[in-house]
Amino acid sequence: MTAPDHDPRVLAERLDGWPDGHCEGSFEGRRFGVTLHRSGDGRRIWLYGEERGGGGIVSANLYRLADGEVLLRPCEMPAEVVARFVLGFRPETPS
Repeated sequence: MTAPDHDPRVLAERLDGWPDGHCEGSFEGRRFGVTLHRSGDGRRIWLYGEERGGGGIVSANLYRLADGEVLLRPCEMPAEVVARFVLGFRPETPS
């Protein structure tokens, strides 16, 4: 059973509110640059984030399947790390 805060559907909904392309923001008091790319059909989301001035990285793919299921596929890190980042990252709004 997936913990509610690690539910890929919840994470996909959260990512739906993020801008496409590159943005800057903060996570746990640290600055990150994040790139988010959605496939043309909206069924795949690619996420890559790098801590500015540090070594933090987050990388994952989310897939929306035809049956409504959402799969989280972290890249060489635990799903919990990706979930915590997606739920805690605050993108800056352009001025």
